[in-house]
Amino acid sequence: MARTGHQRLRHVTAAVLLLAPAAGLLWVPWYAGEGPHLAGTPFFYWYQLAWVPGSGLCLLAAYALTRKENRDP
Repeated sequence: MARTGHQRLRHVTAAVLLLAPAAGLLWVPWYAGEGPHLAGTPFFYWYQLAWVPGSGLCLLAAYALTRKENRDP
């Protein structure tokens, strides 16, 4: 079955959503600074902790974009 342009766009969007947490956490020089502080915690720590729910939301969105294709008709 050939993919339409809409399906291809959904797959590309899902791939970007799946790569975003990895790219955001592997680019350490961007968030390796100590400031600013949030509730006394350096940016380095709360940035990483913010990616925990962020990664879950990215995974949920990628799943929602691709789940319709995996259903049996």
